Amino acid sequence: MIQYYEDRQTFHLTTPNTSYVMALADGVWLGHLYYGAKLHDTAGMEQAFRLNEFPFSPAVNERDKVRFMQMFPFEYSFLGTGDYREPCLSVENAHGMTGVELTYRSHEILPGKVVPDGLPHTRGCGECCDTLDVLLEDRVLGLEVHLLYTVYKDLDVIVKSVRVVNRGDEPVVLKRVLSGQLNLEPDRCDVLTLHGSWGRERTITRQSLKTGAVSAESLRGVSSAEDSPFLAILTPNADQTTGEVWGMSLVYSGNFLAKAQIDQIGRLRCVMGIHPENFAWPMTPGEEFQSPEVCLVYSNEGLGKMTRTYHDLYRNHLIEKRWLTQDRPVLVNNWEATMMDFDTDVLIGFAKAAKESGIDMLVMDDGWFGHRDDDTSSLGDWFVNEKKLKGGLKKLVDAVNDMGLKFGIWVEPEMVCEDSELFRAHPDWRFSLPGRKPGALRQQYVLDLTRQEVWDGVYNQIHDTLASANIAYVKWDMNRYLADVGSLEAEPGCQGQLLHRYVLAVYRMQERLLKDFPDLLLENCSSGGARYDAGMLFYSPQIWTSDDTDAIERLSIQEGTALVFPMSTMGAHVSVCPNQQTGREVPFNTRAKVAMAGTFGYEMDVRNMKPEEKAQIPGQVALFRKIHPVVREGDYYRIASFRENHHSDCWMVVTKDRALAYMTYVQVLAAPNRPGVRVRMQGLDPEACYEVSCDYEGSMAAHNGEMSLGPQSSKKLGRLNGDMLMKHGIIVPRVRGDYQALLYEVRKV
Repeated sequence: MIQYYEDRQTFHLTTPNTSYVMALADGVWLGHLYYGAKLHDTAGMEQAFRLNEFPFSPAVNERDKVRFMQMFPFEYSFLGTGDYREPCLSVENAHGMTGVELTYRSHEILPGKVVPDGLPHTRGCGECCDTLDVLLEDRVLGLEVHLLYTVYKDLDVIVKSVRVVNRGDEPVVLKRVLSGQLNLEPDRCDVLTLHGSWGRERTITRQSLKTGAVSAESLRGVSSAEDSPFLAILTPNADQTTGEVWGMSLVYSGNFLAKAQIDQIGRLRCVMGIHPENFAWPMTPGEEFQSPEVCLVYSNEGLGKMTRTYHDLYRNHLIEKRWLTQDRPVLVNNWEATMMDFDTDVLIGFAKAAKESGIDMLVMDDGWFGHRDDDTSSLGDWFVNEKKLKGGLKKLVDAVNDMGLKFGIWVEPEMVCEDSELFRAHPDWRFSLPGRKPGALRQQYVLDLTRQEVWDGVYNQIHDTLASANIAYVKWDMNRYLADVGSLEAEPGCQGQLLHRYVLAVYRMQERLLKDFPDLLLENCSSGGARYDAGMLFYSPQIWTSDDTDAIERLSIQEGTALVFPMSTMGAHVSVCPNQQTGREVPFNTRAKVAMAGTFGYEMDVRNMKPEEKAQIPGQVALFRKIHPVVREGDYYRIASFRENHHSDCWMVVTKDRALAYMTYVQVLAAPNRPGVRVRMQGLDPEACYEVSCDYEGSMAAHNGEMSLGPQSSKKLGRLNGDMLMKHGIIVPRVRGDYQALLYEVRKV
C-alpha cells in the first residue's frame, strides 16, 4: 500500500510486515525517515529531521545552507551543492561544471509496475503491486528525476529505480546515476557482503562498521566473482533467526558499486547502482536514462527471513514464470571428462551410458565449432567442426534424441580469437584502444556488441546453429573480464557509455534468443559464477555457480549464493574424484547430496566409472526428482555453517504448507570422542506430528568403536512433534570418516 498524507507531506509505503517512510522538509527537500517493522501511524515522525536544531533548514537559516545539505537524510542524494557523503547523482553541465540540487515537484501513484526499457526487472501487475513515482527536479539544469518505488502486496520488498530526463535547453552529462539509497541511524551495525574469486565465489563476509565505509564493487565489466552486487546491514546480534537485517540486491550484470558509509555524526548511508568509474552518459535535450532496479528487504527475524523473502521475490517476480514449477533436466556434461578431445562416437557413447543411468540430457561443451582443439582458436566461428561431428550437428542431435535424451550445447558469443574466420574478416569488431594492442586473456578478446553489425553478425550465427537441430539447452559462457574498452564507432564524448551499453547488448541478445526459441532452457555461466546476479536470472532460471565442483568447497559457495538467490538457480553437478580443482576425495554419495541443493547433473565420464558408483546413479536421479520440487518451490533454512563451526554443514527445505521437509547434514571433519550433534530444525508446524527418517546410505556410524548402518538398519526415527524438532532438536549420530552426508525426510502425518 502507498499512502500520502497531505497535511504532513509524508509518504508511507507498507508491505505485509514493513513500513518505508519519507517526507518533505519545507515542502521542498525529500528526506528519508524510516525503514523497518510495520507502523500503524507515522504522525510526528518528521521530527526526526531535527529541523528545530541548528543548522535548521535553508528556509530559516540560508547562511548555513551547506551545513544543512551535509547533514540532511536525503532520500536520493546529489553531488556538488554541499552534501559531501557518497552521492547517488552527479551531473555535469554544458560548461563542464558539476553540481545538482533536487527538489520536490509532484508525485503519482500507479497500479502495477513501471517497466524499465531494455533492462531486466521484477515483474508485476496491478493485482500484486503498486508503484510510486516521485518527481524531483533541478530547475537550473532543466533536469527531471523520477524516483520509482514498487511495493508488492504479498512480499516485504521495496523495489527502487530512477529515471532521469533532460528537459533543459542544453546538453548535460550524467557522471553517476545510482539506483537507490538507504539511510539508517544505527547505534552499531555490521555490514555483510559476498566476496571471493574464481573458484571461491560469494563467500559470506561480515564486518563491524563504526566509522568510514565498506564497499563491494566491480570494474571488470561484469558483476564479477570478486564481489556480488549485494549488501546487507545487520544489527550486531543478528543471526539466521533473530535481529534486524536490511538487504540491498541489484538487478544488474555489469560494473556496480554498493557502499555503506557512516558520516561525521554517526548516520549510515548505503548506496547501490552502476559504478560511476568509467561511466559518463551525455544527454541532449529530451533524452532520458533509466537505472537498473535495486531490491530492498527488511527482516526483524534475522538473515533467514531476508533470504526467504528474496527467494520468493526472484522466483515469483523475476525468473520466467514457467520455471517455478517445471522440472529441470538431469544432465551430463562432457567437459571435465574429455575437455575438447571428443567426436560424434565419444558423445554417442556418453548418451548411451547416460540413458542407461536415467539421465535426461547430454550437453556438448566447448570444442565443437570452427577448428577448435584447444583454447587458442575459433571463438567467433559458430559453425560445426565436421571433422569432429561427422555428418553435422543435426545427425548427432537426432541420434541422441532417438535414444530418448535431450541435447544441449555450449557457446561463448561475446568473445573472439585472433585465430578465427570472424577475426580475419573483421579485426575491428573487438574492443580496442587506438594505438594499443588489446590484452588477451585465455587467448581471447571481447567483441564490441554495442555496434549493431557486430551484434547481428554474432547473433545470426548462434541463431542458425540452434535452428539447425533440436537444441533444448544452451550453456552461455563468458570467460574473461573486459579491458581495453574502446569502440571505433562511438562518437566523441560517448566512450563512457560503452560498459553499460555492452551489458544492454547482452541483455538484448539473450532476450531475442528466448523470443526466437521460447522452449529453450538457458543457463548462464561466466568463468564459473562471475556473472551470477539477478539481472542474468531474468533471462536464465539457472546459472553455473562455480567452476569449483569440489563438494566440500561448494558448501561455502552455495551457502553464500543461497543467501540471496533461490536454490533452484544454482547449477550444481557431481564431478570426478580426485577433484580436478582441489585433488580432494569425497564419497560419491556426498557429492550427489551437495549437488542436489541446486539443479543437479554429472560432470564426469559416465562411460568409464567405478561400477559401485555407476550403480548409484539411477537412485541418485530418482532421489533428486523426489526432493527437487521442495528445493525449487519451498522455503530454505540455513541450520549450520561449516564456514562458522569448522566441522559440519546443514540446511533444510520446507514446503510452503509445512507438510514435507528435507534436511541435509554434512559432517565435513570427523573427530574422536565427540558426541552426536544436536540439530534444531526450522520452518515446521509446531503443532503437527512428523514422521522423520534418515537415509544412511554410504555412511558409517560410530558406536563403541565402529558399527555399520547398512540396508538392514532402521532408517526411521519415529513420529515426532514439530515443536520438539525445532526447540529440542534431534541428535545426528557420529559418522565415521570425513565428508559424510545424511539426508533426513520430515513428513507430516
